[in-house]
Amino acid sequence: MATTAITPTSTRRELWHELAQQLRVDSVRATAAAGSGHPTSAMSAADLIAVLAEKYLRYDFDRPEHPNNDHLIFSKGHASPLLYALYKAAGAIDDDELLSLRQFGSRLEGHPSPVLPWVDIATGSLGFGLPVGAGIALAAKTIDPRPYRVWVLAGDSEMAEGSVWEAFEHAAHWQLDNLTVIVDVNRLGQSGETMHGWHVMSYAERACSFGWAAFPAVSPPSRTNRAGTARSCPIPTPRSPSSAAGETCESASPHRRRRQHGERTSSALRCFRATRSGRTKRPAAPTGKP
Repeated sequence: MATTAITPTSTRRELWHELAQQLRVDSVRATAAAGSGHPTSAMSAADLIAVLAEKYLRYDFDRPEHPNNDHLIFSKGHASPLLYALYKAAGAIDDDELLSLRQFGSRLEGHPSPVLPWVDIATGSLGFGLPVGAGIALAAKTIDPRPYRVWVLAGDSEMAEGSVWEAFEHAAHWQLDNLTVIVDVNRLGQSGETMHGWHVMSYAERACSFGWAAFPAVSPPSRTNRAGTARSCPIPTPRSPSSAAGETCESASPHRRRRQHGERTSSALRCFRATRSGRTKRPAAPTGKP
């Protein structure tokens, strides 16, 4: 998680990989115990969230009410197992609670909700998280100036929603440089491939056209050709919001069979092993007085 210590690049990348694998395994374990959920949607974004949590996110889980805490919004609400796995990695919940996902009376619902003190809004309706995130970022610039940053995890399917691009336009107009959207480009929607597939540059170019700073990421290198030729965005203003579109894969096999909506993936338990090196760290506490 976000740390102040300087870590060698190779070691830090290993930590990101181990944390991402831990998040994947815990996402699958939770959905397997529940008998339902969206484990592959959680697995595809694990690397993105691992890097965010370890390097950038500033949040005091012991004081969720701290006004300077960053805000992490899973607009991709069906990937809630990943969010809960992150809470476990941060020490906010224990393993028993993680495995209570979707059980009657559990705080870990099928989509994130404010019954948990670390969740700002209930998400799951596609295209909902980014507009709310823009509002929270705007509040920190106008009504109640604060140093926090708003991070929004969005799925590539919901990028077809008009509300998303309304939020892009308003965020650029209000120069919300404290807002970052991370797009999980895993290529797959509920019943098939998305309109843009793994073409991450199509998302980056659209963000640039709205005046955002865009950072497309393609991985692994073997799939680089599918991203198309990177084009330089117009130089954004110093106060531009930012977006990162990452090419990801929903499961260990790129040839995912058709599944029922919300079906668990028990076979994924055989594809990943939990890594518990003891190096997982809690997020850094926010700075400034309440």
